[in-house]
Amino acid sequence: MNNKIQEQQEQELRLKENLSRIKNTFIIISGKGGVGKTTVSVNLAYALAKKNLKVGIMDVDIHGPNIAKMLGIEGNQLTGGQWGIEPFAALPNLKAVSMALLNQEQDNPIIWRGPLKMATIKQFISDVNWGELDYLIVDSPPGTGDEPLSICQLIPDIKGAIIVTTPQDVAILDSRKTVFFARQLNIPVAGIIENMSGFICPHCNSKTDLFGSGGGEKAASNLSVPFLGRIPIEPEMVIHGDAGKPYAHYQRETETGKIFNTIIDKIIAFKND
Repeated sequence: MNNKIQEQQEQELRLKENLSRIKNTFIIISGKGGVGKTTVSVNLAYALAKKNLKVGIMDVDIHGPNIAKMLGIEGNQLTGGQWGIEPFAALPNLKAVSMALLNQEQDNPIIWRGPLKMATIKQFISDVNWGELDYLIVDSPPGTGDEPLSICQLIPDIKGAIIVTTPQDVAILDSRKTVFFARQLNIPVAGIIENMSGFICPHCNSKTDLFGSGGGEKAASNLSVPFLGRIPIEPEMVIHGDAGKPYAHYQRETETGKIFNTIIDKIIAFKND
């Protein structure tokens, strides 16, 4: 029993030491699945790294990890080093950790209950050699369950929660819950992003509001939180995501690329006073 207590105490020390070297942590959350949360997380992390900042991205979606695919590092494996688990370098200054980089068989499901997920997420923080980071971006699964709750409990000084929604009413209802989730845990809300806000036709460049428009901005106004912007649906964004080439960088001169980078600038400027 004494050995177990000592191991827990040592892990707590490692966790605190790692967190002391991370300047800003943002958690990306959503009330429901399928709203493009991982797309936002990957583009945000990649764009920050391209600004010559030291960035880490931690995928705590244990059951459906996708950041490795979207960063173009799928099929690689995390390794052990002198200081613990070595995160995978997607760029020289962008480090990534994900179950997809541990699970060699991509088709094998992770069938775990809450306590094991909590222990794994704690290891992702305490036993990974993150080093000095300007930003740690945490991509969490949808909802307000084990994974986002674990992160909010393990990282007491999260700088902000970024909430991703689509314009339709059912997504807005769930996004409101994530705002109250963050508030109950004393996490500042950095803002709401309205993703899939209109379809841009690749042939005529006209816009069609497939899921409506303005719901995310209205929710932000009603809840007195920042509105970060609208990201439209573009077929090229899907292609780039599947190819592991984040749109915010590889298509930064397009209208949508500029929208992404405006959102990123707002996040950098966010102060949780």
